[in-house]
Amino acid sequence: MVAFEVGAVRAAGRALTPAFDNRRLDGQARSVKVAVCQIRCVDSDVNGNTHRIAEAVERAAAKGAQIAAFPETAFIGWVNTDAHKLAEPIPGRFSDAVCRLARNHKVIISIGLTEKVARGIYDSMILVDSNGEILLKHRKINTLVELLTPPYLRGNKTDLSAVDTRLGKIGIMVCADSFVDEHHEIMASRKPHLLLIPYGWAADKREWPAHGKSLEQTVRRVAGSVGAATVGSNMLGEITTGPWKGKTFEGHSVVADSTGKIIGLGRDNVEEVLLVDVPLPPVKEL
Repeated sequence: MVAFEVGAVRAAGRALTPAFDNRRLDGQARSVKVAVCQIRCVDSDVNGNTHRIAEAVERAAAKGAQIAAFPETAFIGWVNTDAHKLAEPIPGRFSDAVCRLARNHKVIISIGLTEKVARGIYDSMILVDSNGEILLKHRKINTLVELLTPPYLRGNKTDLSAVDTRLGKIGIMVCADSFVDEHHEIMASRKPHLLLIPYGWAADKREWPAHGKSLEQTVRRVAGSVGAATVGSNMLGEITTGPWKGKTFEGHSVVADSTGKIIGLGRDNVEEVLLVDVPLPPVKEL
């Protein structure tokens, strides 16, 4: 049964239970092992993207990850004009594939999906438990409507949510949702221990690798504002259609602790599965 809510470290090397107490018996803070799955996403290459997602989950599990965190619109590509014909509902073919991967490899997965509905498409994400159950779905709110025609439908800010899991309370939002202070405030009121954000962080080729610094600043800011350890997973690839045609995604995924300190960085323009031991904020901060 699929039951979900619509709530809708290698710093130098660029290298959670319901209502739980995150202090171990020795009084030290707990942590969670997160695999940042910085994969290549090729516009419209559903089979290839599916293979890369599955391979990354397998590698994450082999590394001992408890969570595998993927980028935005991972099966189809971001602001891809083919998305209107390739998108699937949730539950549907793509989300079912993610649920199988989570169940088979016993890891929690967060991933961005293009969601088909009667009125159009959403830039959505799901959080899937290690038993294959969809725990949360979020539909992107800050959709940058000028970049896709017809544009992504907009989600509702009141659906920003977090859910209790065996590893702690996890919140989710998508990419540009993290630019908005009001979204930070709403998420902070949900009191997550961990915030997972899939990104499609793109810029002109000549602006990389410096453009990665702006992603660092964005993730640091949301982590400190919400008071939750935050994982920002970016992809590799190129936008092939629309106003931003030619802009590239070149990795530089970012992990920050609940104070906004960077504790893990993906490498620039390298496909990788980066394992980061992410400390969860002390109970007193929540």
